[in-house]
Amino acid sequence: MLMNFTAIFVSALIPLMVGAIWYHPKVMGTLWMRLSGTTEEQIRSGNMVVIFVVTYLLSVLLAITMNYVVIHQAHVYSILVDEPGFMEEGSELMIWLNDFMDQYGNNFRSFKHGAFHGVLQAVFFALPVFGINALFERRPWGYIWLHLSYWVISLALMGGILCAWI
Repeated sequence: MLMNFTAIFVSALIPLMVGAIWYHPKVMGTLWMRLSGTTEEQIRSGNMVVIFVVTYLLSVLLAITMNYVVIHQAHVYSILVDEPGFMEEGSELMIWLNDFMDQYGNNFRSFKHGAFHGVLQAVFFALPVFGINALFERRPWGYIWLHLSYWVISLALMGGILCAWI
């Protein structure tokens, strides 16, 4: 199965769980508050239910995207989607595709492989996106490295779970 919604919904919890630990005052929370200029009063003023629900929903979108990054077999389907006979049971294309997936469908489906791609996504996608924002917001380099570390851990775990959960 190339889109396992149970794995997606479970892996979407990872940013919340890692964030609860990473940004805890006894881990990196105090440093984050100092580097971001956030006060205790500002933290207490937010509607945490809304913040957690929206964070989870955004994490689901991230998990769906990560699913296609870590499971290479999904790309075979996207290449063939417009071909005659695609998804027609018994067609020559579907017989070939089913044979192909029987032979190669579990290649590169391990936690290690998914975690590797999660780290790559953190460095080559997340870092440029939030790094550019942080630079224009005049945030210190420590702020960027603090968040990059969080995303390396979160995306590695998400990628690992998504890739290994067959």
